[in-house]
Amino acid sequence: MNRNKDYASLKVRPYQLLCVVCSIGEGDSSRRGGEVEKIKEVARKKPDTPLTLTCNAGDVYVYQDPGTSEDTPEGSDYNRKRDLDILQRLDWPPGITLPARIIFKHLLNRITTVSGICGYDAATSEGWKGCPKAKSGSYEKGREKGINAIAPPRNEEELAREKEASLKALYEAREVKIRPHILLCAVCQYGGGVRPPFKPDNLPEFLQMVLKKDCDLIVKLVRGADWMMCAPCPSRVSDLNACVCGPIGSGGLYGEVKDLNVLQRLGLTYGSAMKARELFKLIFERIPTVTGVCALNNYDNPPNSFWWDPCGSKKPPTNYEKGREMLMGAVD
Repeated sequence: MNRNKDYASLKVRPYQLLCVVCSIGEGDSSRRGGEVEKIKEVARKKPDTPLTLTCNAGDVYVYQDPGTSEDTPEGSDYNRKRDLDILQRLDWPPGITLPARIIFKHLLNRITTVSGICGYDAATSEGWKGCPKAKSGSYEKGREKGINAIAPPRNEEELAREKEASLKALYEAREVKIRPHILLCAVCQYGGGVRPPFKPDNLPEFLQMVLKKDCDLIVKLVRGADWMMCAPCPSRVSDLNACVCGPIGSGGLYGEVKDLNVLQRLGLTYGSAMKARELFKLIFERIPTVTGVCALNNYDNPPNSFWWDPCGSKKPPTNYEKGREMLMGAVD
């Protein structure tokens, strides 16, 4: 698969994002036509397609100005102000490119109403009447439906099939591919009392195998949300081996940093392979705490940051430290 081709960026005006949410608030039968319907279709079928937000910002951002062909009838100044007001609320510059899912999650977090953006308390002149739908409440109703109304989640039947198939492969495997930081997640789950069967991933089942004295399973450290461990996870993007967990859906970004932190602490690299029990012994020796490894709370990223994760909000002793104490003797 040519991922660059399959996930080519789509240029979008900021106001069109609000129109998507507004049309959802009006009901599934609502159709705005043109680019708005195209964005809705992309978000529903391939929610991780990158969107590039362009607007007529001028100044040093003139390189990305799209022109006025997608302006709505209210006038060019109104259109320009509306787009810039939206970007200001999102704290993004013109020309930014991000996956659609992340853009919409951030939008729903940051823009609770279109009052003052698409319409104003008073029309100071004919050119500033604003969008006739601004006071309809449609945007606010669409926002209440949440991200799943824009980018539908993986369905339960698919997740159940993936759980069954990936577990079968795991139990028959001699080598398992795993991204580094979720080895720590397995320990954390164990410390928190999670035991098989576990619906969202295969880590408890994997750890159960490792704890057998005669386990000779090999673990190969790889990038991404690999199928054998993460197949049944609701946050996995199957065709990208990607992870969209977290409050904004950018968990894969945070996960990449955690993976590299783990590799650095262990003195390993992607592609390293070793017996699972030996690997866990190395983890317990070199990673006594997840602070600064998985829990990046020392950087104080706010909850709406692309670098924030629930792990980062916890302080020791976490379930990882508890699990480590419980498991250290079991892998000797």
